[in-house]
Amino acid sequence: MALRNTLELSHLGIDFPETPKLFKKANAAEARCHLVLRVVPRRICHSNLALQGLALHLMGRLAICSCGYVKLWEGDPAGPGTSQHLTDWYTFSHLLHGFWLYFLLWLVFSHLPISGRLVLAVLLEAGWEVLENTPFIIQRSRVDTISASYYGDTIVNSISDTLTAVAGFLFAAWAPAMATILLAITIEIGLALAIRDNLALNIVMLVHEVPWIKAWQAAGHAH
Repeated sequence: MALRNTLELSHLGIDFPETPKLFKKANAAEARCHLVLRVVPRRICHSNLALQGLALHLMGRLAICSCGYVKLWEGDPAGPGTSQHLTDWYTFSHLLHGFWLYFLLWLVFSHLPISGRLVLAVLLEAGWEVLENTPFIIQRSRVDTISASYYGDTIVNSISDTLTAVAGFLFAAWAPAMATILLAITIEIGLALAIRDNLALNIVMLVHEVPWIKAWQAAGHAH
């Protein structure tokens, strides 16, 4: 599967040293096919990102932080800058989104080329980003999770989150499955130790508030 993914990733313009030279010797018909596989998924993904940004704009989300500038990294998980800049602690959770989207779409749509599954992954991630910024999810996050200061994402943060998920998807497509799973576990443990929150805890708390988890998280942020 790793070799097949390497070949398919080359269609997307992502080259690795192992990529066979047969692609360089493709005939005219194959070259046109490869061009379609390179260009069409990219354009669809770009269109999805543009629609995501437009949807968030129409929902009233700010383009950048109300502070007036954009930071590469926001390190305070409970501060007002989280979800307002390019990256923060929760960026790692979006990397995991990419991992799990790759495995899910591989299981359900294994007949599709990786380019098609990547397009579906971007659609799903962009859809979640829009849903995440609806009043219902924002309010639920504020009440049922540790994110009491969360008021939604800026557009630049939301787009960055989707691109991070794309990076996670491509990593999972390239790396051995066990390496991806071990990295995901390491990230979850690291986030739990660093900020007392991670993707698994976030899902649990969004679905159903668990008082002792919320108390444990609050105690960590109080220090």
